[in-house]
Amino acid sequence: MSQLVAIVGRPNVGKSTLFNRLTRSRTAIVDDTAGTTRDRQYGRVDWNGRDFSIVDTGGWVVNSDDIFESEINKQVHLAIEQADVILFAVDAMNGVTDLDDHVAEILRKSRKPVILVANKVDSSDWLYNVPEFYSLGLGEPYPVSAVNGFGTGDLLDEVVKKLPETDSEEEELDDIPKFAIVGRPNAGKSSIVNAFISEERNIVTDIAGTTRDSIYTRYNKFGFDFYLVDTAGIRKKTKVNEDIEYYSVIRSIRAIEAADVCILMIDATRGIESQDVSIFSLIQRNKKGLVVCVNKWDLVKDKSEVAIKYFRDTIRNRFAPFTDFPIIFGSALTKQRIYKVLETAVEVYRNRKKTIPTSQLNTVMLEAIAAYPPPANKGKYVKIKYVTMLKGAPIPTFIFFCNLPQWVKEPYRRYLENKIRENWDFTGTPINVFMREK
Repeated sequence: MSQLVAIVGRPNVGKSTLFNRLTRSRTAIVDDTAGTTRDRQYGRVDWNGRDFSIVDTGGWVVNSDDIFESEINKQVHLAIEQADVILFAVDAMNGVTDLDDHVAEILRKSRKPVILVANKVDSSDWLYNVPEFYSLGLGEPYPVSAVNGFGTGDLLDEVVKKLPETDSEEEELDDIPKFAIVGRPNAGKSSIVNAFISEERNIVTDIAGTTRDSIYTRYNKFGFDFYLVDTAGIRKKTKVNEDIEYYSVIRSIRAIEAADVCILMIDATRGIESQDVSIFSLIQRNKKGLVVCVNKWDLVKDKSEVAIKYFRDTIRNRFAPFTDFPIIFGSALTKQRIYKVLETAVEVYRNRKKTIPTSQLNTVMLEAIAAYPPPANKGKYVKIKYVTMLKGAPIPTFIFFCNLPQWVKEPYRRYLENKIRENWDFTGTPINVFMREK
């Protein structure tokens, strides 16, 4: 289930560097200038078999000349509100400041699990400054260096300890598909939810998920039976003074992680925007099924086949390299094709659960491998002898057994994936291709 960790603190304590270290990426911009981080960054962390989402926030400031101060502070408050665990980053080189005291007071009031991270312990000399942070009243400070990785393993161990365990209630829902409707603000999420449930309403129950704001709404009419993974961000209007775009991303993280299939709403009148790509990336990172619904199609003047093809091609180009997903043009307002959206989501869910007999797999795939074998590397030839599909995996997973798995590179894995998709319908769902030594 959805688990979210937020990094907060005053400016220039190394929050973005820590984010990059924990996510093993360079997503967040790092600079010595305070206030560099304004747009929120979010990513995934995998540690000892546990994975969770993490969000980087801007530095908390008060009474500054920065015109973005109030917006940054609102977003920090949102991150604190939504997070399961908070990493409070402080600077071991500079010691405790008034701003640190101010942030600590906010965190104490939040009653959330807080881990105090004394960053910038880039050498052993700075360890002597760490005990000073006990004065913040947030427990033991963890000395780390986001630059060279010192202490980050111990820090992640503590994060995993504090993350909430998966509720047994979640297991009871596994046999029924869970669909999340996500997208940027004003793409029509609320409208399509209302179109689904407002008329001939036959909802069995609303079940609160293990995450505070995820709601499972049982939908069982017109031959469908699934849980609509809804969030407070979809069902209720956010407050006027909240940062709507950031709020939607946080809510999307929650909804995406709780779902089997995500219905990504795109506004036909505005086309593909960066926020759509960001939410698509979240769906991909979490390896969820995908149906793209181009909403507000009733407002588009040119509905010719050429226009539809252009729109489809544009979406697939922006979302490449994963392009095997359905795209439906409809309107939540007029209810045009909205039930086609549900039918397609059910098909994608079935594709995620599909299994291919081993004998059938080997007949087709070994022939494709013989026609185009893996490239030789340093005079060594890779021989793939056997393929099977892993049972019980959350997404379709294929294991290819060969003599030199380390020499099979990503382009050839994509070739194998494409051959699988050509021969069996896995539309809308990501698949895993692994090489193992025989």
